[in-house]
Amino acid sequence: MAAQVLSINQTSSLRFTPGQVVMTCGVDALVEQGRLNPIPFLRRHLSGDWGDLDDSDKRQNDAALKSGEDRLFSSYKVTLGLKLWIITEWDRSVTTLLLPSEY
Repeated sequence: MAAQVLSINQTSSLRFTPGQVVMTCGVDALVEQGRLNPIPFLRRHLSGDWGDLDDSDKRQNDAALKSGEDRLFSSYKVTLGLKLWIITEWDRSVTTLLLPSEY
């Protein structure tokens, strides 16, 4: 999976550090076309707003955030028919922005 690097300014509202932030080709194409600004979604993810997940998945993310032993996953409805997934690896070394079809 090819990916482009994305940078974000750190703020005090972040609950964890993302490591290297990358995006897949599909997300990069949408950004280049002006159809997606991923920064607000990335900030939501890093602040612990897991988006459009059910309560069980949100609790699982909260537990993973405390333990540091599992990955963090968020899902956001960007527009009708367009979802953005954000996954931070268990060791917080990499955060990937991707489309569900690229998983």
